[in-house]
Amino acid sequence: MIAVNKQQFWYMWVGYALALTAWYAATNWLPVAAFERLPGPLEVITEWFSPDPAYGISVFTGDYYIHILYSFYRATAAFLMAVLLGVPLGIFMGWSKTFNDFASALFGLLRPIPPLAWVPLAILLFPSSESAVIYVTFLVAFFATTMNTYVGVRSIDRDYFRAAACLGSRPRHVLRHVIVPGALPHIFTGLQIAMGAAWFSLAAGEMIASQYGLGYMIFEAYNLIQFPTIVIGMATLGIAGYLSSAAIR
Repeated sequence: MIAVNKQQFWYMWVGYALALTAWYAATNWLPVAAFERLPGPLEVITEWFSPDPAYGISVFTGDYYIHILYSFYRATAAFLMAVLLGVPLGIFMGWSKTFNDFASALFGLLRPIPPLAWVPLAILLFPSSESAVIYVTFLVAFFATTMNTYVGVRSIDRDYFRAAACLGSRPRHVLRHVIVPGALPHIFTGLQIAMGAAWFSLAAGEMIASQYGLGYMIFEAYNLIQFPTIVIGMATLGIAGYLSSAAIR
């Protein structure tokens, strides 16, 4: 097992090295005008770890960590609300056919709407941009959590329900001893997906309805033509999302 883990570790870093090499080659050697406008990996890394960054954002500046903290707070708040609401809803949708018939039509209508489409409505509904961004982030995580919980409940063998009924189990006993344990693998898969979804929808909301956060940092850097800062923000989002999903796993 240790050898396999070591092999996976080295494969991971080889993949990173190949990606950086391809990035460097695209921005320095390929005669493509689109790539000439992009910053190279050396330029981004130099800016990212510079004590005196040219564009004001690096690991040595306080603003960088302020943006991270704002994004982390929003993603965490949206994720927790999605868990508190999405898991019970998914359980009841999977457990009760009547409830599923009632809720699934509306749920199926709202789920395909992209997060950016909710931003104007969220700004009108909530008194502050902070609440609007968290709401938009919550929606994507909520749908992912609910659907995976629903699939988890529906995947439980019906024989367990029949056995519980034959033994005289009450609904609360079925919920505690059959549904929750049986659906847990799918629930935790949904939580991993929801956390990743929270981060990418968060960036979209922050670009439009916020003054702090990694999404705002990326959009502001685009407006100011600070291309290395754009890549720094994107890489930070990827790292934050990966670490959050890894914590759930």
